[in-house]
Amino acid sequence: MQQRLARGEAAALGELYDRFASLVHSLAHRVLGEDSAADQITREVFGYVWENPDAYDPKQGSMRSWVAKLTQRQAVLRLRQSEAAQYAEHGGSTEELEAKVLRATAAARADYIVTSMPAPLRQALELAYHQRRDYRQAAADLSISEDEARRRLRLGLQLLSTANTRPPEGSSPPGYGRAL
Repeated sequence: MQQRLARGEAAALGELYDRFASLVHSLAHRVLGEDSAADQITREVFGYVWENPDAYDPKQGSMRSWVAKLTQRQAVLRLRQSEAAQYAEHGGSTEELEAKVLRATAAARADYIVTSMPAPLRQALELAYHQRRDYRQAAADLSISEDEARRRLRLGLQLLSTANTRPPEGSSPPGYGRAL
């Protein structure tokens, strides 16, 4: 895909868009809370990918992860820009702004983690969370052992717990942390 983008194949961008547009839009919407802003971020992210296909390094992770990281960073940048003006106008503090940005970022990361986790873990978590099933009921619904249901729920929750942790500064691969 990256090589096709680098050669300027518009079809490659179309395929990438078909594959990741809903992910990009939902992550941006989760951070910004409005469709028009998410639409704009979606256009910016795919514009950046089209203009900078060499910024993706497959050694650093999947293209899905790279596109998600670009989206999150651009959406957070936009949130900071738009909210900073509103907070200054209404006398809000920098701490309030940063708390809002951290909440939005954690929510977007949690969404991404859930959509990226293996289907068996996601199914168990969805049963537990959305349908209020305990591990025994989830095991019966999924036709698995109770031990396996507990394992899936535990692993899924461990993955989700990382959504609230901040990655260390400078831990992003080169080029992945730049604004678009």
